Amino acid sequence: MSAPTRVPLSVLDLAPISEGSDAATALHDTVDLARHAEQWGYSRYWLAEHHFVDVASSSPVVLAGQIAGATSTIRVGSAAVQTGHRTAVSIVEEWATLDAFHPGRFDLGLGRSGQRRAEIEKAVTASAAAAEAGAPTREREVIDGVVIPAPLDLGKLLTSGLATRSFDAVTPRGAIPPDFAEQVDDIEAFLRGSYTTPDGVELRTTPGAGADLQVWIFGSSRGQSAQVAGSRGLPFVANYHVSPSTTLEAVEAYRDAFVPSEAYPEPYVVVSADVVVADDDDTAAGLASTYPHWVHSIRSGRGAVQYPDPATAEPLTPEQLTLVRDRVETQFVGGPGTVVARLEALQALTGADELVITSVTHRHDDRLRSHELLATAWGLS
Repeated sequence: MSAPTRVPLSVLDLAPISEGSDAATALHDTVDLARHAEQWGYSRYWLAEHHFVDVASSSPVVLAGQIAGATSTIRVGSAAVQTGHRTAVSIVEEWATLDAFHPGRFDLGLGRSGQRRAEIEKAVTASAAAAEAGAPTREREVIDGVVIPAPLDLGKLLTSGLATRSFDAVTPRGAIPPDFAEQVDDIEAFLRGSYTTPDGVELRTTPGAGADLQVWIFGSSRGQSAQVAGSRGLPFVANYHVSPSTTLEAVEAYRDAFVPSEAYPEPYVVVSADVVVADDDDTAAGLASTYPHWVHSIRSGRGAVQYPDPATAEPLTPEQLTLVRDRVETQFVGGPGTVVARLEALQALTGADELVITSVTHRHDDRLRSHELLATAWGLS
């Protein structure tokens, strides 16, 4: 019997720093994993952008250039550029410079970041008011084998000192984050070579105009990101690994808003998943045993810590586990057959055209093994 035809798989990497290691080691490990991912048949290598935490992916554009230079065929992308503290010009010029060296290999993923603090506070206030009024909340579901957790109120995290101070630090003093939809339009116009200022002055980025960059939109809910991606006929990545409770509604909103474009006559959906694959389920569970600790460091407002060593980490308390339960139960952990079955269920439920997986372990060799086992079990060439 022939193997089933499956959608492409891609890799999302945060360049995590393991406990006792450093950023330089993490960055070299990322390039090493990218080389192997190309050999194992992964389609794309996405690089996250994070600041002021113990992951080394603070500059995806620089890291993307290193990876493209160390590989030959795999596409490399940003997952995603934090547009809230950048200008459309700087984004286009930087990534178009990379395209000049490695034409046609870059995916320019854009994320809606840098919401004005007033918007966050308004959302948090509205959520609290709804809870006080006894508004019904959606319960945890399991749909065709896929866990859809109940929504989690992350208002305290979004308004924590680290979150707000981090935004202040990466944003020029007094600057107002641009509207995301307008920024996406400006980026596409610069790439086409058709940008015109509101008063009619034509501006042309060099490099930039005519660069072979594919624009993508990343999102976690049915909000503006999904709407922008759909209405502009762009591919959309829904972050199940970050916000599993809202993935289905994000995909639905994107498809509902979709308007065909020249590049994409039909919607193109990618869904992310957090996985750890080992030779058997028990080994994988041991490798993933400190994932709850890592997520808790993020959810508690401290920011991601160095990835803890399973050999030395103390167990989390029941209260701490409550804060991360949604992420733990939606991490796909096990031997190749176990993880493949769960990924197939996620793909079938969402109708994803592609899946992107992120796999973090304390030891780099275990992370390599996780990606290799999955590539083989999935049938990548």
